[in-house]
Amino acid sequence: MDLSLQGKTALITGSGRGIGYAAAQALAREGVSVVITDINPDSVEKATKALQADGHTAFGQVADVCDGEQVQALVAAACERFGSVDILVNNAGFTRDKYLTKMPEADWDSVVDTILKGAYYCTKAAIPSMMEKRWGRIINIASRAHLGNPGQTNYSAAKAGLLGFTRSLAFELGKFDITANAIAPGFVETDLIRALPTYETLKTNALARQPLQRLGAVEDIADAIAFLSSARASFITGETLHVTGGRYSS
Repeated sequence: MDLSLQGKTALITGSGRGIGYAAAQALAREGVSVVITDINPDSVEKATKALQADGHTAFGQVADVCDGEQVQALVAAACERFGSVDILVNNAGFTRDKYLTKMPEADWDSVVDTILKGAYYCTKAAIPSMMEKRWGRIINIASRAHLGNPGQTNYSAAKAGLLGFTRSLAFELGKFDITANAIAPGFVETDLIRALPTYETLKTNALARQPLQRLGAVEDIADAIAFLSSARASFITGETLHVTGGRYSS
């Protein structure tokens, strides 16, 4: 299926590895020029070189999405290199799990700021380029956790906030032919997840609560991102696509 993305440019936060890197691969295969960005310099370099080695057009720059000046510099560099940012994937985020009574303020702030303030900074910086071309795709990576998970008040609150952010953007930007959608992954097997000491417990819990009896793969989320970026999804905005294997309960 032709997704009509040839010649577009995508900026994907947190794309040094995991879901972000899989999204970069999927979009690059569709002829998209990809901007890799992450807070980890080694991850940025490795991901960018891997895409280039496969014959794709990719540019990498280290940035902290919680720093507005770094984000502005990142978007400016992307526009200078490729002319515009057509697709923005707000993927950067992480967990710091504890029950609320034991959660330090720093764990609340770091998770919420990265997910929500990061999306704010990146979207605000990228929108002018999209408005100028009167075409754009904003895809926010939320989580099934927006429904609530024990021990994840910070993460669940941030991901739920991302859904409201998405719907508001859809109302604000539709007149410019810019769509805004969210993807809510379920349990997706990544290197970070496999390294958790609770991995086996989390895996068992996920499989017991979802109809499809396999764990999610990063490619499952990347394919959804590619679709929502495409011309095939031009009449979809303000939506949340759950890619969970059918799981909704915690």
